[in-house]
Amino acid sequence: MTKVRKFIGDRAFYRRTIAVMLPIVIQNGITQFVNLLDNIMVGQVGTEAMTGVSITNQLIFVFNLCIFGAVSGAGIFGAQFAGKDDDEGMRYTFRFKVMIAAVISALGVTLFNVFREPLISLFLRGEGNAADIAAALEYGKQYCSIMSVGLPFFAFVQVYSSSLREKGETVVPMAAGVAAVLTNLVGNYVLIFGKFGAPALGSEGAAIATVISRFVELTIAATWTHTHKERNGFIAGAYRSLHIPRELFGQIVKKGAPILANEALWSAGTSMLVQCYSVCGYEVMSAMNISQTIARLFDIITMAFGTAISIIVGQALGSGDMRLARDVDNKLFALAMTCSVVCGSMMALFAPLIARVYNVTDAVKTLAVSFIYIVALAQPIRTFCNACYFTLRSGGRTFITFLFDSVFVWVVSVPLAFCLTRFTGLPIVPIYLSCQLIELVKCVLGFVLVKKGSWMKNLIGAGEGS
Repeated sequence: MTKVRKFIGDRAFYRRTIAVMLPIVIQNGITQFVNLLDNIMVGQVGTEAMTGVSITNQLIFVFNLCIFGAVSGAGIFGAQFAGKDDDEGMRYTFRFKVMIAAVISALGVTLFNVFREPLISLFLRGEGNAADIAAALEYGKQYCSIMSVGLPFFAFVQVYSSSLREKGETVVPMAAGVAAVLTNLVGNYVLIFGKFGAPALGSEGAAIATVISRFVELTIAATWTHTHKERNGFIAGAYRSLHIPRELFGQIVKKGAPILANEALWSAGTSMLVQCYSVCGYEVMSAMNISQTIARLFDIITMAFGTAISIIVGQALGSGDMRLARDVDNKLFALAMTCSVVCGSMMALFAPLIARVYNVTDAVKTLAVSFIYIVALAQPIRTFCNACYFTLRSGGRTFITFLFDSVFVWVVSVPLAFCLTRFTGLPIVPIYLSCQLIELVKCVLGFVLVKKGSWMKNLIGAGEGS
């Protein structure tokens, strides 16, 4: 019974966890629900439009995770500085985020404008009607050219929102996110279908609405941060210079580079997995788009637990209380796994109903339902791996997370998918199932690494950052 109790928290623990997670769940829940509605609305334009848009979004997903990885490296230090109320230390980490976000945004905009056609074409190599494939390519190119405008907005939203969350301020990023998704939803309805006198722009309208929503989100988050300096001491003088102490800069780069490399390689690896699946037929991309949209809706709990682990465990490590860090990590693991079983069950239950709302062929619907069942089965696996990843990262074990995450996908998952799709006659469903279940190996590795406890480190010391 004593062993079970170490996984169960008291009321104060659950109140704190809910306080951290609830705004993130609400924000991401609304975001993913609106993404689902967007997906359905674009699907009304036609299967080709939905395919072109989904391919572009897969590419933008790589950019988004690169930004996430870049700010997360500094965020490890930001959370620990926040744990000891060191605004100057947080100011330095904020400056680092600003610089790295600007660099990655410039690279992303250049890449998506110069190489968008060959990149999109990589996912259109399966068997299918030549006219349909050409139409999907054109839709994807149009959507990509507009979406590239919003990349810097997204990048700087992450800079501000992540810094606020490290300070424990989760409501403002939530409010900014809610405003953005509502803007996006209304904008999509008006611009995709041409309502209230606006032109019917189809997939291009969806892109314009998304860019506007990103601008709205950034405006709200940045304005609140700068007008509440008494609560956000780190922002005072943040843009006065780009100075960061050399030692701290080196530490952030040392700890952050593996995270950035990990997110870039992992997201590129998942995109390569999708590319491998796409050679099994043109219909696979449409079905995969539906299942991934649903998976992201249910994954909000998993991702929120990752953020909770980063913040709560990170602050405990920053205060120097290693016993507390281990204790809260155990409890967060247990709660995350319980929630993952519930989410997976709900996903499987609603799978047939979800597929019916799409205006696609019956073959695509059937395939999408099968994919959703597989994703639901693998939900606890993804949640456990995610909790291991963020636990290791909270203590700065970023090279280990690099090996654990991106190296695994490139060394194990991608070769498995490549071989199964190119050299066997297996249908796509068992191939997809095999590639999901191989993540069980990561669960075992993650369990061993977390149990060893080498991640329990205070990175900022007693006086660093002052």
